[in-house]
Amino acid sequence: MTERSSFIRYVHRRRYVLAGALTLTGLLLPAVSATAETGSGSGSGAIADASGATRAAATRLFKGQGFDTCETPDLATMRAWRTSSPYRAVGVYFGGRARACKSQRNLTRDWVKQTGADGWNLLPIYVGSQSPCVKGAKKNPYRIDAERAGAQGVSEGKDAVRAASALGMTKGSALYLDMEAYDARKASCAEPTLTYIRAWDRQVRAEGYLPAFYSSADSGIAHIAQAARAGTADLPAAVWYARWGVKPTLTAEPVLRAGDWSAHRRIHQYSGAVTETHGGHKLSIDRDLIDAPVARL
Repeated sequence: MTERSSFIRYVHRRRYVLAGALTLTGLLLPAVSATAETGSGSGSGAIADASGATRAAATRLFKGQGFDTCETPDLATMRAWRTSSPYRAVGVYFGGRARACKSQRNLTRDWVKQTGADGWNLLPIYVGSQSPCVKGAKKNPYRIDAERAGAQGVSEGKDAVRAASALGMTKGSALYLDMEAYDARKASCAEPTLTYIRAWDRQVRAEGYLPAFYSSADSGIAHIAQAARAGTADLPAAVWYARWGVKPTLTAEPVLRAGDWSAHRRIHQYSGAVTETHGGHKLSIDRDLIDAPVARL
């Protein structure tokens, strides 16, 4: 989202600003059984995974406007924005070795409890190992090891669940894996990246959480959508695609077909690195249009 470490600043302004367009892609999934209320509310229900199986824990859904920002805002800011901004959901970077703003001093179990009680919906973002050929990064100290991609995915999936649980995010929560834009045309890059993503998804799903995915529409999302159409298993249950400078849409993303991640499974990050002030509190944010699962608290 903004400049944060030598590597992450390349990718992170929505988690590493790349060519102005970051996007996620979708897989073909059966319809969700729950409905989501618009704006401040959410519904709950079971969301099916790629095989059509549902998790035991109900999934919390949100439909409306949201934002994400690298450093978790303090409670005073969240309360001011809750009463004076159009947003009712916030993305929080809760873990991952490639996460920028690593200290996250405001992101505690109490912060999660209080923001939830104040009516916020949380989008947990995990920035794990990155593709071997992340675009725009001169150095990538957090790359996926092609020889260990599956093992890395499993290990980091376990880490994501541990971190989410420690913050009070319970089973049924959607956890969004952040994979910054990469060159999916290269097999040496695309294959280990997909292996890692699938292993992370399997592990997160096995522990009762909902694996979801954030990436650039024209790289990670297009790549994973292609895999879904080829019948690949263990793909994300929801997608968060970043494409900036266009009208916000949950239905007209060019790399997604109508049936890809439909029915409460999409987030469009449509604008980034913008500054807004609400209730006297200023933040630099990325804007999101949401109809997707969020954290259960």
